[in-house]
Amino acid sequence: MPLVLSGLALGTDEPAFDLLLVGHVACALFGFGALATSGVQATRLLRNRPGRAEATLLRYFAPGVNWAGRALYGVPLFGFALLADSGGHARIADGWVVAGLALWALAVLLAEGFLWPAERRIQSALVGGPPRGVTGPVPVSMRRDCKIVGLLGAVLAVTFVAATVLMVARPG
Repeated sequence: MPLVLSGLALGTDEPAFDLLLVGHVACALFGFGALATSGVQATRLLRNRPGRAEATLLRYFAPGVNWAGRALYGVPLFGFALLADSGGHARIADGWVVAGLALWALAVLLAEGFLWPAERRIQSALVGGPPRGVTGPVPVSMRRDCKIVGLLGAVLAVTFVAATVLMVARPG
């Protein structure tokens, strides 16, 4: 007996659809989760007490690409595949699909335009350890970048919640 969720058949007789849905949800969780985690870590760095540079923060902001955050790009890929495999139950013109795509586009623009560049600047500032050793507070330029990453991490977490509500409720 198939399980029905929001009008889309999910169950043992639709394994391809189920796998696509798992991919869609996993990409959203990993992508948005990584962005929110960056926000939390940047806020921790901002609140870092002089002389208390934590090794976990230095490791988190080690130079490199935030690949987990790039899982965000898998969300629409799996989403389009889900639409194609829905048997006509969902269409790209549905309001909830358009709204979901708009939220995703906003998330990518914020991440690519502001969050990831600020994260890279934090990484560059922390290469070789905290600025001015571990005795001083976070420098003004890095403080600005930490605030950007922290704020956008929170905004993107709210965007994820809104998109999740849209995908489950499917209004309109």
